[in-house]
Amino acid sequence: MKKLFLLISILVGCQFTNSVELLAQEVDIVPYLKMIESGNIEEPSEKLAELKLVNPDDPSVMFLDAVLTTNGETALKIYNRILEKNPDSKYADASVYRIYSYYYALGLYKTASEYLNKLKTEYPESPYIKIAERKLPQKDDFVTQNLDTQNEKKQETTGLDYKFTIQAGAFSNILNAQQLQKNFEESGLFSEIKDKTVGGTIFHVVYVGKFVTEDEASKFLDVINPRFNLLGRIVKTD
Repeated sequence: MKKLFLLISILVGCQFTNSVELLAQEVDIVPYLKMIESGNIEEPSEKLAELKLVNPDDPSVMFLDAVLTTNGETALKIYNRILEKNPDSKYADASVYRIYSYYYALGLYKTASEYLNKLKTEYPESPYIKIAERKLPQKDDFVTQNLDTQNEKKQETTGLDYKFTIQAGAFSNILNAQQLQKNFEESGLFSEIKDKTVGGTIFHVVYVGKFVTEDEASKFLDVINPRFNLLGRIVKTD
């Protein structure tokens, strides 16, 4: 949580410093970002409901909405909508950075790299470039580490060497990740959560199932995606 606050603090500082240059018509959400930074989520959430009624298409309001959204995929859609409709808005570069962070957390390094390049090309003065810049792998390849053997009674290992699992989702809110894990376990499926930190933001990544072959994992994926309303994908295990 402290790391998330640090990221928001950087965001607040950057936006406040450049406030003179920002478009005057956008709603000022800096006070609410500061509240989030200090751990006050309730008041910004209440204010957001009001702002969305009055200024639903304001890009700053949309950004605040995305920051407060606990579901990573939903937040991703909001950030993309900001870039599509308001590429020159106050928080456009921050939105690109957030999208980059999300894909990096999921291990989609090629896609993350594309957004990092977008950040550098379209927002060359953005302070997020230095935060995001790092050596990225050259392909979309997420390798999980130390998959333990908990819940073996629910899915027997029979001594086989499991090489694949399903990455079911990534959440900034641990409660959302735990709820998805609980849903899997109540259905008799092995599931675990691994934390991944990207640019100071912690993502809780949920995995489900252990599979010997990719084909086996693929067949399982076809079942759980519609059943649990997911956009899961197959990843390799160590």
